[in-house]
Amino acid sequence: MLNITYFGHAAFLLETGGVKILVDPFLKGNPLSPVTPDDVEGDYILVTHGHGDHLGDTVEIALRTGALAISNAEICGWLREKGVRTHALHIGGGHSFPFGYVKMTQALHGSSLPDGSYGGNPGGFLLNLSDGSNYYFAGDTGLFGDMRLIGEEGLDAAVLPIGDNYTMGPKDALKAVQFLHPKIVIPIHYDTFDVIQQDVEAWKTLVESETDANVLAMQPGENADI
Repeated sequence: MLNITYFGHAAFLLETGGVKILVDPFLKGNPLSPVTPDDVEGDYILVTHGHGDHLGDTVEIALRTGALAISNAEICGWLREKGVRTHALHIGGGHSFPFGYVKMTQALHGSSLPDGSYGGNPGGFLLNLSDGSNYYFAGDTGLFGDMRLIGEEGLDAAVLPIGDNYTMGPKDALKAVQFLHPKIVIPIHYDTFDVIQQDVEAWKTLVESETDANVLAMQPGENADI
């Protein structure tokens, strides 16, 4: 079981077994976020890739809270130079943490850092929590066929972009749900900017009519157990 709070765009706070995990904490520049970097606490921070709308406020939050940042080796090296504690992964690799096992998955996207330096390969995260539940955070990605393999893990929930333009759009995101077979799907990376505006209720209706998944279209600030 995972308690999840959505901050808009692709930013989340996850809570499990008393541990707080932030995902892509883009808060300060996020027009949808109901919180600021000073409002959140975290023991861990998962960063899918280096773009500013995902790396976000990782440095500020980590330096204040002492959170351990988990990302690819290039991003972790960049963060360490700024004083952040890190654990580097790479695609296909994983590591056990007190709350469970984190595996980094591929994503079809880019990953430059805010200062223009190389951010390594973009990724997603597959979380296998200590209670045996599985959650997939796709990050920014296009559709890829190996999502079928990720789905074989048996997913309690999948978090997928639907905004189009920079990531999968609604049609490809539906196909991703069909590949992944999650019990719950949470759409992200839409409505933050004009170019990624989407009708999330229409997408919810489509997905629930064509798959067995339930769509949880969260509002910024909303909290749920999944």
